[in-house]
Amino acid sequence: MALAPGDNATLFSAGAASTLRLIVYLAAAAVLMILDHRGHYLEAVRGHASLLIEPLYRLAALPADAARATRTAVASQSALAAENRELREALLLAQARLNRAGALAAQNERLQDLLEAQKSLGLSVQMASLLDIDIDPARRRIVINRGAQQGVSVGQPVIDASGIMGQVVEVLPNTAVVMLLTDPNHAIPVTIERTGLRTIAYGDKDARDLLELSNIPTSADVKIGDKLISSGLGGRFPAGFPVGEIRDVRNDDTGMFATALATPAAAISRSSEVLLLHDLPQPYGPVQPQVDASAPPGADAASSEPAQPEPTP
Repeated sequence: MALAPGDNATLFSAGAASTLRLIVYLAAAAVLMILDHRGHYLEAVRGHASLLIEPLYRLAALPADAARATRTAVASQSALAAENRELREALLLAQARLNRAGALAAQNERLQDLLEAQKSLGLSVQMASLLDIDIDPARRRIVINRGAQQGVSVGQPVIDASGIMGQVVEVLPNTAVVMLLTDPNHAIPVTIERTGLRTIAYGDKDARDLLELSNIPTSADVKIGDKLISSGLGGRFPAGFPVGEIRDVRNDDTGMFATALATPAAAISRSSEVLLLHDLPQPYGPVQPQVDASAPPGADAASSEPAQPEPTP
């Protein structure tokens, strides 16, 4: 069938020529597939073609890869942020536990010192804990968790493991108020351990947590570093307890007397546990004889009997 000059013949156009071309193309394709399957003749061609087509594949997959990488980066950043937050919380918790362990160790050490002081003193003492601190800058007082129901009385001395802290000035049913040595209204008779000089240590009026020794004769031998101990005068504080250490000595305005400042021996601003001293009953009656443990039984009784005179003939 003839075609008009303006018409175009296609592969699948009707007619015998088109059908024949289709059959030829199909036969050629089948032959090429069989030959390629049997002899792998087109493998090199496919390899070179893949090299040319691979960039197109990568370019087509680039948006999907970018989206996947973005999701992965966001997820990784979120996971890292969450992990970092957990690690910071774990670090803070570990630091808090470490600080608490350090505080407990320090408290255990203070309690051990108090226990050793109690054993070494050989006195009747009662342990108490600090409950509150008087915030008045003109006073130096604390509140402890022992009161009248626990046998606390006004005037009772209070010490820690290092020395005298003060005395009880107010007693409530289950608490008591303690005036510290550094209170401006407190005074304690002391002795300079090195020279035996007796004087009185007052609380510092300038709220410096110090002790002030005034009206010391200029001829007295007082040096920086001298230890102060309680003299026992007045009957309030037992003798021999550490009170403080001289840190400064200077003449007063008149030039006739000297004034000294001392640092308290007790941990006034750091102690959280204290000891209350109780008066010990004085023994009455004759002193009991000491028994020698190495002597045989009955030897002390025999020795205590008066010697009988031998009969004379």
